[in-house]
Amino acid sequence: MSEAGYGVVPLEQARAMDGLSLFKGLLEGRFPAPPISKVLGFRVSEVELGRVVFDYTPVFDHFNPLGTVHGGIAATLLDSVMGCCIHTTLKAGIGYTTVEIKVNYVRAMTDKTGPVKAEGKVINVGSRIGTSEGKLYDSAGKLLAHGTTTCLIFPI
Repeated sequence: MSEAGYGVVPLEQARAMDGLSLFKGLLEGRFPAPPISKVLGFRVSEVELGRVVFDYTPVFDHFNPLGTVHGGIAATLLDSVMGCCIHTTLKAGIGYTTVEIKVNYVRAMTDKTGPVKAEGKVINVGSRIGTSEGKLYDSAGKLLAHGTTTCLIFPI
């Protein structure tokens, strides 16, 4: 672990547990938060089978030249929660990777938006392909962006 609280769960350990147990461990602080969560400033706030929520507060450092949070931040949040909710359904020794994502932007984020939530929910998980949807909301419940993903499922 390079900094306190951040790191990567060793592959042998991750491979030995089901996805829901892994994400509950992240939520409860038993496992280190992945480094990307430090860089982008998001955290896991809710986990259940087939559903994951991340919290994020938009910051000036994520602005594009037009003065709003870069759309890649919303896309990354959605990609993450959509993949992670699929991961919660996987058995030990099974992994996944994103094959494609589709993101629709509804409203811009700025440093005045305040805290937001990204929620991922499973649509379907089969033996080789998983699909899910994600929604990004502001604190008033207004939709900021939404998307879908397809993930490839495979033994690790």
